Parts: sequence; C-alpha cells; structure tokens
Amino acid sequence: MITAPKFLPERLALLAAADADPFLTEELLKAEQVHEGIDLAKVVEALPEDDARWSVEPIRSLVEDAMFAFREDRTRADAWLAPRLHATLRLTRREAADKRLWNHLALAVAPDYVAWRHLSEPKADRPERRVPAERFRGAADRQCFSRLWWVAELFRNGPDYEPVEVACGNQDLIHSILKKEIIDHRPTAQALVRLLKSGLVTTGREADGLSVAINAAGATLVYDVLAPDEPRDPARLRDWIAAAESALPVDRHDLPSGPDEDPAPEGSVAALTEYFAEMFETAPVRGRKSVD
Repeated sequence: MITAPKFLPERLALLAAADADPFLTEELLKAEQVHEGIDLAKVVEALPEDDARWSVEPIRSLVEDAMFAFREDRTRADAWLAPRLHATLRLTRREAADKRLWNHLALAVAPDYVAWRHLSEPKADRPERRVPAERFRGAADRQCFSRLWWVAELFRNGPDYEPVEVACGNQDLIHSILKKEIIDHRPTAQALVRLLKSGLVTTGREADGLSVAINAAGATLVYDVLAPDEPRDPARLRDWIAAAESALPVDRHDLPSGPDEDPAPEGSVAALTEYFAEMFETAPVRGRKSVD
C-alpha cells in the first residue's frame, strides 16, 4: 500500500482536471507507488493565504487517525470521517461544488487515504486490485472526499451530525440519494434517516428502492407542500465559517457541532417519515417478494 507523497503542501489549492490526469498513473491506481508531490505543486492554483481554512495539517491528521482506527473495517471510516471533515473544512456550497478543491485534496494531500479506502478486493472476474480513478477525480457522489462532505452537508440536522453517521451506515443510500436533487429538502433527508434508525429500511437494495420511489414521487408531489421547510439564515453559516480561524481541532470521540442553524421542522419530518414508510411497502426492491 502506498504512503503519503514525500512533499506534502501546507495549504489546500485548486487542481484542474487536465492537470490532475498525468498524476493518475497505473502505479497509483494499483496502490503501488505515489507521485513525489513536487511536480504536482507546480500546476495548482493557490487559494487566499489569509484564510485559515486551507491549512492541510488538520485534514491530514484526520485521515491518518481514520486509517488507524478503522484498519479492520475501512467502510466504517465514512461515518466517522464525514462529520469531522465537514466541521474541519468549513465551506459554502459554492466552494464545495468546485471539483478542483477535491482533486487537490485527493491527489496532493491524501492519495494514500483514497487508496486505503477504495482499493478493490480481488474477485474471480477481476483479480487485480485497483482504485477507481473517479475516487481521485470524479463526480461529487463518487470522489472520495467530496462525497463525504456532501453527505454531511445534506444529512446534518442544523448543528447535529448524528443523522450523518446513520446515513453513512448504508453505502447504497449514499450512492443512490446523492444523485437526486430531492435530498436537498431537509425534511426528506431527516425522514430517510429515521427510517434507517427504525429498522424499516436495512439493506442496500431496500435503501436504493426507496430512494428511487421517493425521487419519482417527487416529480408529481411537491414535498415542500406536504412537509414545508423553514428558510435558513445565511448569517449563521457565515459566522460558523468565519470561526474556523479560532476553532479547535475536532474531537476524535464526540461528534463536533455544525453551523448553529435551526433543525428541520419536526412536524414536516414526522409527516414525511410516515408517508415514506407507506411508500416503502410498495417500493420496487430487487429480491423482495411481492405481497398480493
């Protein structure tokens, strides 16, 4: 397994896709050898020097702790790292939508974590172990760090990251729901989490079937009418981001706190939880026997 590059940057930067491609070598995708880091540093675009958020050390420390703590079960690292990455790397959604930031984090700062987390297991038809290139430079729902940040952003309930841990416990839910715009409706996200916590939805196939049904229903049923959400105060997010300058490192045992925003309205979450539970009874789930 590869280690971190010999040259690690002190600050995050922006790495364009075209500039990232030469560093996605076969040796890296096979987790055999990583680049030195010096040449990559020559092709990045610097971020503002006076912004404490771009410091690499807190993120590097997190991924190293995750690799040690979850060395026996890599998948469990997602639920631990997602809220802590989000609370450490305090971004606006516009900033988080810039793939160049995630390209740099994956290739310049923590390629060893990407390989550790996403190196495939050998199979009869694919015996060669390999890291999909999209985990370094890919869509928001597939790229190693982008997907964790967005899961935390979409599933947190105000400052509470506990729903994020629950959501990350079902990988199929993450893969399926992050592709759908409906998850940006906060009561929908919290209702999904409650179905997971209740045990009604347990398997990956069930989560995928439910998310497909919810998205399809959303095309004809406006969830904002059935379960309205309250507008969020952008000033609270700005204050949280500004506080990054003096924020302490996130706790490794207790969950951090996110932006001091009001949670999703309880009445709306309860209404959607009940509605989705009824929908789940008829949702198409592969392998589930139909009930006459």
